Amino acid sequence: MDLQKIKTLLDFVGRSRVSELAVSDADTTVVIRKPVRDAAASQEIPTTVQALATDEPARLDDRPQTQLVRASTSGIVHRSNSPGSAPIVAEGDVVDVGQALCIVEAMKVFTTISAPFGGIVTRIFFEDAQEVTFGDPLVEIG
Repeated sequence: MDLQKIKTLLDFVGRSRVSELAVSDADTTVVIRKPVRDAAASQEIPTTVQALATDEPARLDDRPQTQLVRASTSGIVHRSNSPGSAPIVAEGDVVDVGQALCIVEAMKVFTTISAPFGGIVTRIFFEDAQEVTFGDPLVEIG
């Protein structure tokens, strides 16, 4: 991923209400997180960038204890691939990078939400067929 693309992503996150953005390109994943501000914080919003090469996975001690996977779009979230079938993942399941976690349906378009990092599913924040908005937490992975 080139530096200009990363600068553009930083600018987008800094000016938006997005609190976390993960983008993968070829063999690189860039994660940009915006810290939560309180009322006393300055108007300047710092962002952090963590670039990970996929051929060299992050060590367990380099990662936060848990990480949130957020909705990439607004819509109705589904826990399974079809009505009546088993959930794609459940609390306690071990997931790998890229593994499907749930599906968000918006205007009959189905978007699979995949794990941007591996770990154990520690919490699921939604019920099946619940409405979510962009940025809502969906799954916590630890």
